[in-house]
Amino acid sequence: MALGGKHMFGSIDDTRVTFVEKGISADRLDFLKKLLEYNGFEVLVQEDKRKSDEDPQLYTIAVTDMVFNPTIWVFQRKLETFDGKKVTQAYWNQETEDSKPQYWNNGSNFENKG
Repeated sequence: MALGGKHMFGSIDDTRVTFVEKGISADRLDFLKKLLEYNGFEVLVQEDKRKSDEDPQLYTIAVTDMVFNPTIWVFQRKLETFDGKKVTQAYWNQETEDSKPQYWNNGSNFENKG
């Protein structure tokens, strides 16, 4: 699930939560759980219901902080990586472990025509 602007909230068991991502794999769950706990959030996990036993087990991850919005926290650079750098969108999406501060292409394909 990509970062989106919508604040999704509800409950897991009897606890009110902000949903971070739904329908994620165990590997994605492990990454997000560790990252969010490192940043001081209480994390709750729920197994999603499967249509059949052959379907892979997917999960929903949430935090108990009702004002947490992953999009805002990533783009306002409020989350930290395990080595103290800021979490970028690409890091959050597990596309790279690089956490350069910019969200755009830094000109690696730019030709200087001046």
